[in-house]
Amino acid sequence: MSTLTVGGQALTLLPEKAAFLAESRTLLLADVHIGKAVSFRSFGVPVPHGTTGETLLALSTLARRLDARRIVVLGDFLHSRRSLAPATMAALARWREDHAALDVLLVRGNHDARAGDPPAHLGIEVVDEPFALGGLRLCHHPQSVPGAYVLGGHLHPCVGLRGRAHDRMRLPCFWFGPKVGVLPAFGAFTGMHPIRPAHGERVFAIADAAVSELPIGVDSLCAK
Repeated sequence: MSTLTVGGQALTLLPEKAAFLAESRTLLLADVHIGKAVSFRSFGVPVPHGTTGETLLALSTLARRLDARRIVVLGDFLHSRRSLAPATMAALARWREDHAALDVLLVRGNHDARAGDPPAHLGIEVVDEPFALGGLRLCHHPQSVPGAYVLGGHLHPCVGLRGRAHDRMRLPCFWFGPKVGVLPAFGAFTGMHPIRPAHGERVFAIADAAVSELPIGVDSLCAK
């Protein structure tokens, strides 16, 4: 794990593609995309089964290990209206019952606008961006907010690393600029988008269950 200070708060970056504010015991994650697989299957696209269960299990494990009091989702909790399929909603309801003491808040993202708010019985508070949390502003879309540091999602950031010969790999990452930080996509069935970090920005890649800061500008770091 790596910890840095943003918006006057200590933020711990987790290899599970989430971040934790220990002082308030708040778990932050972005781009969960519950029900994405069932949405694809409704169009006849053959995609893996079980991704919703995998995502919810990862979230449960994190919340219990960290003894979190609150989860804040930085947008795109549900993928689409097709995510409201009975089996998906039943899995979500079971998860919420298992974590009834947790406060869960969703900062609406672009997919949430299409999917609609989660059903009321799930007990998830829903707000528009930006949501103020001390010196932080929690958003879905990375954007500058005067007088505050923004944490967002939306981009599904990753970095490409070059090895010897033509070897390359892509790793999900956290990306921090002077005023805006971006979390990786949390969901088990999400894509990634290569970023182009500039000098002065910080990138923390996730690999082998570890979070490691990468030097910007080295020959092994590439944008694709």
